Amino acid sequence: MRAPRMLAATLSTLALLGLAACGGSDASSDAAGGTTPTTSASGAAALETMTPGKLTIATGEPVYSPWVENDDPASGEGFEAAVAYAVADKLGFAKDDVEWVRTSFESAVAPGPKDFDFNIQQFTITDERKNAVDFSSPYYVTAPGLVSIKGNTGADATDLAGLKDAVIGGSVGTSSLDVAEELIKPTKKVAVFNSTEDAVQALNSGQIDVLAVDLPTALYLAAAELDDGVVVGQLASDQGGDQFGLLLPKGSALTAPVTAAVDALQADGTLDELVGTWLTDAAGAPVLK
Repeated sequence: MRAPRMLAATLSTLALLGLAACGGSDASSDAAGGTTPTTSASGAAALETMTPGKLTIATGEPVYSPWVENDDPASGEGFEAAVAYAVADKLGFAKDDVEWVRTSFESAVAPGPKDFDFNIQQFTITDERKNAVDFSSPYYVTAPGLVSIKGNTGADATDLAGLKDAVIGGSVGTSSLDVAEELIKPTKKVAVFNSTEDAVQALNSGQIDVLAVDLPTALYLAAAELDDGVVVGQLASDQGGDQFGLLLPKGSALTAPVTAAVDALQADGTLDELVGTWLTDAAGAPVLK
């Protein structure tokens, strides 16, 4: 949801393919006109990266679970750390050939030179941002989520029925709140607030029991903003959410091969597996039915 992230300065559209990979790359075009990423060491060396033979990946500072565990992206633990290494592998880079740097969210989306090959920190793909930077195709599409505080009504719910008597709140005009009201059908009137910040304050003050936001925001709030915050779960919905893409410098020769790598991970089921491991299981965000 980092568009940029609301709350303490931290709180869609498919990215168009950037310029074609440079002639030195051995990435090949498929029949549909796409690009097949190399998976060989020699192919990785042929890619135009900041440091020959190395892949420089950026993320934020700090970064929170479940996106990166223990603020250590090099561990490969956490959803985005795992996605980054999976993309590196598709491009032909061994784990030891990945180098991490840190950037602010704002500097990453701003025009100008970059000190990374790609950046991963929940960047929502938007047409406005594509004027300044490139994006891969989406590696994650957000879902509606629910966050609460231990002891609140509904905080320990394991299904939709367990939320019927909770006071559900959210900010005006958000699809997360609409989906929550539609699926839960609460017995108490839904509380609507002017902003997510106001809704979070209402949760902290006990005006509402459960807050409906997108899942990434729910995870962030539980980990970094709320005392005794808990992620209740996520809601199944066919309403499209924000799309997160890998961010690259504008006109990067890596945009096409990185996009192809993400597409390959989507096609072979790797991204779904990583969502299950880090956003559903480890993060305690089951789909509530």
